[in-house]
Amino acid sequence: MGYPFLINSLVNLIVGLALVLAWRRHREQAFLRSLGLATLVQALVPPAFLWWQAAQGAASWPAAIVLVASVVAGLMLLSTGAAGLAGRNLSRRSLSAFAAVLVVIYLVSLPFEPRAGQAVSGVLNLGVGLVAARWLWPHDRAERLSGVMLVALGLNQFWFVALGESGLALQASLGTVLRVGLGFGLLYAALRRSGEAAQRLRDQYLRMTEKSHFGVIVIQDDRVPYANNAARVIYNYPGNKPFPLPWRSRHVTDEDRERSLSRHRAIVTGQVDQIQWEGPRLRHDGHRMYLRFASWRIEWDGRPAEQVVVIDDTEHHAAAAALLRQATEDGLTGLPNRSALLSRLGHLCEQGQPFGLLLMDVDRFKLFNEAHGPSVGDDVLRALARALREAAPSPAEAMRLGEDEFALLLPMAAGDGSAERASMALAGQVRERLLQPLELPGHRFYVDVSIGLALHPESGREPEALLRSAQAAMHEAKRVPGLSVRLADAGFVRGSGASLKAEQALRAGLHNEEFLLVYQPKISADDGRLTGFEALVRWQRAGVGLVSPAEFIPAAERTGLIGALGALILDKACAQVAAWLAAGEPVVPVAVNVSPLQLLDPGFAGLVARSMALHRVPPQFLTIEITETAAATHLAQARERIAEFGALGLQVALDDFGAGVSSLNILRSLPLQVVKIDRLLIDPMPAADAQAVVRAVCQLARALRLKVVAEGVETAEQADAARDAGCDEFQGYYFSRPVPAVEAVSWLRRSQPAITAAPN
Repeated sequence: MGYPFLINSLVNLIVGLALVLAWRRHREQAFLRSLGLATLVQALVPPAFLWWQAAQGAASWPAAIVLVASVVAGLMLLSTGAAGLAGRNLSRRSLSAFAAVLVVIYLVSLPFEPRAGQAVSGVLNLGVGLVAARWLWPHDRAERLSGVMLVALGLNQFWFVALGESGLALQASLGTVLRVGLGFGLLYAALRRSGEAAQRLRDQYLRMTEKSHFGVIVIQDDRVPYANNAARVIYNYPGNKPFPLPWRSRHVTDEDRERSLSRHRAIVTGQVDQIQWEGPRLRHDGHRMYLRFASWRIEWDGRPAEQVVVIDDTEHHAAAAALLRQATEDGLTGLPNRSALLSRLGHLCEQGQPFGLLLMDVDRFKLFNEAHGPSVGDDVLRALARALREAAPSPAEAMRLGEDEFALLLPMAAGDGSAERASMALAGQVRERLLQPLELPGHRFYVDVSIGLALHPESGREPEALLRSAQAAMHEAKRVPGLSVRLADAGFVRGSGASLKAEQALRAGLHNEEFLLVYQPKISADDGRLTGFEALVRWQRAGVGLVSPAEFIPAAERTGLIGALGALILDKACAQVAAWLAAGEPVVPVAVNVSPLQLLDPGFAGLVARSMALHRVPPQFLTIEITETAAATHLAQARERIAEFGALGLQVALDDFGAGVSSLNILRSLPLQVVKIDRLLIDPMPAADAQAVVRAVCQLARALRLKVVAEGVETAEQADAARDAGCDEFQGYYFSRPVPAVEAVSWLRRSQPAITAAPN
């Protein structure tokens, strides 16, 4: 009787292990684990039963507990496995209640004889088998057979109940056969279900990829076993033809073919997990497209393969390329624009190699637009762009920076020689080309350009510094008529920076009233009396000190601030005259210089009148000085302003006579009272020829009833010669430098004034 039990236990052990191992391979089949463990537990029941029989008496309780535990555990696992096989889920509460009932039933039945206990066990196993059979009957044949086997295993336990100990061997033998059959049924069901699940996953994968807009290609063993419809559409391959390998396409270059093979080997052998790449490709019909790819390793029919996902990015790439062209290309000429130049300059500066930058501007370009209209002006720019391409072949690069400004960039490779020599040669080529006319529809035009040349690294090491240097050199070149070239000097950039800084400081100085006046005396040629002052402006610049007018007046004229500065000078001069009058000082006329911009201002005479009225300055104490150049350039406006000043009772002096476009007609045409001879005519005196010129001016002035002032008198000889020539007054360092208002008072007090203060 022991051998059948032993064989039964061994068979249960083998079947249970097989089911558990099958579960480890197919984890989704959880019922295999429960039924496998149930079978392993069943392998303990015969030894536990024999132990219990042999240990009848006081020592039987341990054996009884082992027997009850193994039977209850087996039934619990059997119930869970059967439910899992049927696709049902037993709650923990129901399982706990069932386990408690089983324990109570088996403990109550232990005191009875073994045949009665076996009957109870058989009933419980049969009940579990019938429930499982009911659950499994709607399923496939393997599941039905498993349900029948569970019922048969429950019935098999009644042989001992019916036949006693003689039925134990039969029960063990039939149990062995039934357990083997159940194991095979369960393994078959598990394998079939795994196959169905795999097929479902494959079907889902195929449905998903067939509906996808992304191309999906599987490459395995030098063939393409699968390519979805999207991949065929992307490559324009008909559905009735085999999809070719990427490295066998007739449109693939040798380089791309080698890269494809290398990627495929790396993926299939597991050297890399995933690879992404992109690039231009050709369709089957030769149409150009831009694709993005991603590939990884998969199992296809049990063997490694490469799955490639293909995304057609042609439209997006074309749109991005169009945006890039808009950002870096000039729409009119097709040349790279300023952004492209800055990017290219940055790249070349990073490389550290020498190169040349030629910046050029079309001279008098606005004449084309004014004479022929903007469309012809655009044609000129397009023709010039073509001419620059012709005159500057590779490696030179032509660019348009905006309006009529162009650039040529000349990279230099190691051993190419001097960047300066090569750049100047390139400028010469441009010159030679532009000596020929530009051919336009219906026109032939000659153009001149001014070229500024900057060199890396001599003119700058950064893109912006190079551009500033080239632009400063170009502005210098514009001073020379015709097509001219100027090499950048470091002083250009420093000078431009200093000018900008001075202009900004000038605005701040006007706002903060940092300007003051000094006064240079005018002396009578007859008796040396003080006859007047000229008010001269000085800038007490914060953090710098006193600044000469030669440094800030040009900046004021460039920026249009000369008007505000002139108004400030006028106001301060009137305020000072008013202060002297209020203090009872013997006042003389104070001359104020008027800029060309103020001379053109119709409202300037009104400004003078308001300032005089504000400070209560009589007109005999204020003189207006205008320069000869301004008067000659704007003769009509000068005549109008001088008449307005005369109406206010003011005297007007013509300053710097003889320094510019001297014309004796100016003295006759303008209602002047004073003419001031420029220091350029006084400086050569007492030379005879110089004295003759000054004498001629004095004779003409006397005929026109004009007072003559000699400027820039620095020596006694010059003073004597000017007096002999007929000058009425002197002004210069020989008598006094410009002095502050405090020292001017000393001059007033020690000299009898030519004009006394009018009573209030």
